Amino acid sequence: MKIRRNEYEILNQMLDDAIAGTFEENCFDESELSKLQTKFMRYLSTASMSEKKIQEEKDNLKELITNISHQTKTPLTNILMYSELLTEVAATEQEKEYAGEVFAQGKKLESLIEALVKMSRLETGIFQYQKKETAYREIIHKAVEQALPKASEKNISILVRDVGRYRSYVDEKWVIEAVYNILDNGIKYSGEGTTVYIEEFSYEFFSGIRITDQGIGISEEEIPLLFGRFYRGRSAHDKEGIGVGLFLAREIVENNGGYIKVTSQVGTGSRFDVCFPNISTL
Repeated sequence: MKIRRNEYEILNQMLDDAIAGTFEENCFDESELSKLQTKFMRYLSTASMSEKKIQEEKDNLKELITNISHQTKTPLTNILMYSELLTEVAATEQEKEYAGEVFAQGKKLESLIEALVKMSRLETGIFQYQKKETAYREIIHKAVEQALPKASEKNISILVRDVGRYRSYVDEKWVIEAVYNILDNGIKYSGEGTTVYIEEFSYEFFSGIRITDQGIGISEEEIPLLFGRFYRGRSAHDKEGIGVGLFLAREIVENNGGYIKVTSQVGTGSRFDVCFPNISTL
């Protein structure tokens, strides 16, 4: 059946209305085109309802996440404050140990809730990235600044090699967090007196930030599992952490159009390449 020009215009207008969210059902006759229009109308109506329901669910989830974050903040702050006070007034070493354990578990719970909120926002698309042209130099310096206190505690050096040549189109704030998470991971699994190196690199279509540590390394079969939610390696159970840092790093990098490449050798260390498209290839 050939569709005449006016019939094509009717169908085209239906699509335009559906895209604009102004589509409404009209009265049709019993022609073949009318039957097609009716089916099309039912499909568009169903799709519109589904989209509306998805958006409502996202809004409800956003509200739930915000409420969880707000409702847990005050109780956790009080737990941490009172556990510190108990440590100061404890009469015996055992009491101090118990109060210290309450504080440590409270901090762990605080980190877990913060990570869960971030994961939910990233996975559901609630958060919108604010991308702009960004120099890797800025990301590196700010991530290193955050990581230095923990590195100093373990007498670990962070050596920033030649930077300042490359840039990409990313959300600076969130990519800083991704790079910091990888740096933090390298510090966590490296021994005292070692060095973590961070530098830029560039290929024809991609450039990025490379983090190399002198830690315990990762076996080849574990590398594909590294970025799983709450995954902790076989050698990581005696280390601090909840297993979400690398998961968040991957989510952030991929949502900024990039990827992470890992190479490692057990007992020697690991290298993480955080890659983004070159601005010239966007």
